[in-house]
Amino acid sequence: MTYPNRSPSSLRNNDAMPRGPSGTRPATHDDNTADRRAGTERATIAVASYPDYARAQRAVDFLSDNEFPVDRVRIVGSDLRLVEQVHGRMTTGRAALAGAGTGAWFGLLIGILFGAFAVGAWWRVLVFAVVAGAVWGAAFGALAHAMTRGQRDFTSTPTLQADNYTITVDADVADRAREMLSRLPTDSPR
Repeated sequence: MTYPNRSPSSLRNNDAMPRGPSGTRPATHDDNTADRRAGTERATIAVASYPDYARAQRAVDFLSDNEFPVDRVRIVGSDLRLVEQVHGRMTTGRAALAGAGTGAWFGLLIGILFGAFAVGAWWRVLVFAVVAGAVWGAAFGALAHAMTRGQRDFTSTPTLQADNYTITVDADVADRAREMLSRLPTDSPR
């Protein structure tokens, strides 16, 4: 979408952006943090590096436990890659079964809501809602899978992984962070 009589630099200003459906203006790069709004970007320094996220998270947790201002800490992952773990083949039957499970849960929710207002046998309303949800869920699950026409006949879980996780902190607290992390136990898993 283009705006007449507006330069690209003026569109970065939040006042130049049109309001969205909720009545608010979208956030721009310049107003993500209070420091950026003020026009000053804090300098950061890398204080530690870890081969996996769990160790980096443990280090930040250690800083937090020792009352370090963790709102001034970032964990930066480098050399990102997407790893997709394939779990198995997806058939129409499995898609229907998964849909039935989801539908049954939705039916349970609806059954509880309607059952609370039922006069007499509330449990019948609950059972009917669960069964109806499972049937409709199975039908929609099978239909949705059939509509893919074999384009994706497997189930998987994608995850983002990094080769290295670096802990950076604001420059004015970097020495304190390094000193604290030098006391981090290396062999105590948490």
